[in-house]
Amino acid sequence: MSFLSIKQNISLLINLILILALALFLLQPLSWDRSLPDAFWIRQSVLFILWIGLYQLNSAVFVPKLLFKNKTGSYLLVISFAVLLLVFGIRLFENAINLPELMDKAFNHHKKRKGTKHYFDMFVLLTTLLVVAVSTGIAAVRKWQKDAQIRQELEQEKITSELLFLKAQINPHFFFNTLHSIYALTVANSGSAADALYTLSHMMRYVLYETQAGNTLLSKEISFIKDYVRLMQLRLTDEVQLTQKFPEPPEDFQIAPMLLLPFIENAFKHGVSTLHLSRITISIEQRRQLLIVKVSNTLLKEKGAIFEETGIGLANTRRRLDLLYPEKYKLNVKEDKVNLLFTVDLEIDLG
Repeated sequence: MSFLSIKQNISLLINLILILALALFLLQPLSWDRSLPDAFWIRQSVLFILWIGLYQLNSAVFVPKLLFKNKTGSYLLVISFAVLLLVFGIRLFENAINLPELMDKAFNHHKKRKGTKHYFDMFVLLTTLLVVAVSTGIAAVRKWQKDAQIRQELEQEKITSELLFLKAQINPHFFFNTLHSIYALTVANSGSAADALYTLSHMMRYVLYETQAGNTLLSKEISFIKDYVRLMQLRLTDEVQLTQKFPEPPEDFQIAPMLLLPFIENAFKHGVSTLHLSRITISIEQRRQLLIVKVSNTLLKEKGAIFEETGIGLANTRRRLDLLYPEKYKLNVKEDKVNLLFTVDLEIDLG
């Protein structure tokens, strides 16, 4: 059941409770040990209809058109007039159907008392004011709920638009780096380039189809990362030591697609040297819904800056984590210049 349907059901329930309460209140004289005239029940029916009408008129017209438009003075004037009109109108109706005399007879007052024709009924006035107060309160709550829902929808639309923009940047960034690597292979080894193109085509299916949805299975994301690592291995020399560890098989949870790739891309981009011994370690562990990712690479002086917050991939990944997993992830980036090691530690609660 949608949130909107729940709100509509609650609103309907409140209206039914109010109608039932007013009906029970007006039918309370049935418990009296008296036989009341038919005119009395006609009056009760008319009063019930007037109260329900005022309730609906106030919540549907007076409050939205005046009170919520900051026309408080006009609202108080209109509602005061409506309340007084109801109070005096019902009294005039009672006199028109000769109800005061009929009620005197019902209570064995055969002599007509002086002052029976009062035009002000405090009991009806207070009950009418209560109906107005309840109507105004419910209308205010409805408006607050509606405004909150609109703000939530706008915020969600903003987040969705931003995520689509970030995803649109990451995909071309990934293909640009991958094609650059394949180009290097075509110069050195055409056979490896053919294998690389086949692996890339498999990865493209993932990018084109899986990333269109908001989430994908963790097993598919890890399989995509394995393909990427396999692709990068084709251009590694003996100077690079690669260590990788993946959960086998991973316990499937939903995860945002291509969320982990920028950290691994960064390791291959900045941790590979053709002149010096270098190491890359990729570790993905899973403890139920907790995903633990650790990527480290040798800190190479000739590579310059390692973690560039202004870079498309890494900066976007940090932003995506903020949007998709607020308060549910820990990201620690460490540059150890003593041991010449750059490390990224990431924990995500996928539950």
